[in-house]
Amino acid sequence: MRPGAWLLGIAAFSLAAGAGHTPVRLQAQQHAEASTPATPVAPVPPATGAAAPGAAAGSNAANATRPSSTISRRVQVVNVPVTVLDKRGFPVIDLAENDFRVYEDGKLQTITYFRREPLPPLRVGLVLDTSNSMRPQIKFEKDAASEFVYNMLEQRSEQNMVFLQTFDATSSLVQDFTSDPDVLQEKIRKLKAGGGKAIYDAVYDACREKMLTAGQPEDTRRILVLVSDGLDVQSKHTLDEAVSMAHRAETSIYAISNAAYGFTNPGDKYLSALAEQTGGTAYFPLREGIGADMATGYLSHGTMNDDGSQNKGLGAASGIYSAERLIRLADALDSLGRTLNDQYSIGYTPSNAVMDGTYRSIKVVAQRRGVTVRAKAGYFASAQP
Repeated sequence: MRPGAWLLGIAAFSLAAGAGHTPVRLQAQQHAEASTPATPVAPVPPATGAAAPGAAAGSNAANATRPSSTISRRVQVVNVPVTVLDKRGFPVIDLAENDFRVYEDGKLQTITYFRREPLPPLRVGLVLDTSNSMRPQIKFEKDAASEFVYNMLEQRSEQNMVFLQTFDATSSLVQDFTSDPDVLQEKIRKLKAGGGKAIYDAVYDACREKMLTAGQPEDTRRILVLVSDGLDVQSKHTLDEAVSMAHRAETSIYAISNAAYGFTNPGDKYLSALAEQTGGTAYFPLREGIGADMATGYLSHGTMNDDGSQNKGLGAASGIYSAERLIRLADALDSLGRTLNDQYSIGYTPSNAVMDGTYRSIKVVAQRRGVTVRAKAGYFASAQP
């Protein structure tokens, strides 16, 4: 038999062996040597110099049933982006692999890889509240969002991508995933406030429509940045349904509250719930009022015009309030950017290898005292077609 025909037979077997295999989510390719002799068996030439066509076909068939020297198998690996913060909220970046413990459904897992750099690129959904209640805040929201986009795409990594979505009574995709900050900033500048408020629908839609199609979870870090006061008045979906969809999309939510100074905001607890239940963080940059005297204390809504500018009739024309408000929102988003830049990437092969579609919770514990750990909350163990 010709050597080329023998090689084609082996290739045909290898393809046939792999055709019945169904890949699973979050998987890595591993190769295991089959129990065959260390020295490959050479093909045996025919006894006579020229073989009949029938004999050649039979020889090929025999070779096709010969076991391959290498078999392939798929092994699931769960990638977990992890943020560790100290008591002041600054990232802790000097931990090693043995400083972490990873649990799935309460069971300790074996870490298969650990790295600080390079981290998988970010896929960020920037979801801005443009409902009517945000009219006084929209100017500061837009300015802070523009700076955040520039920092994430221009300064941190060209591999990161961001999409822009707004919501009032309904959610709208303003700009699909892009790595061009200029395109996003142009769209942000044109935003206007008005309409109702459906925050849970916005989170649900962003995770279902964009994050579920943002590439394999092991190859990306999926983040939803939600800027809002957290109040919802007309969503069709509930808070639990929004969180469940974020879990399915393996997306962590980072919420930035832009509620007004000096007021107790009932939406804060909902922003906290969205963040904590998905492994993200909630920021409240405007909780500490800067006061009617532009330094400390209480500042009423009456000091602001509908367009977010100062109300000169109430003595707020100095611009200090506007500058302070913008700085705090921008600082919160910048802090989030630094946090995402200073993450750890931890991978493990689950001890429960059954792909039964169930949700598996993840808990990451750091052995160092006095730190806070934020990590992906879990994943659905479902096979991909």
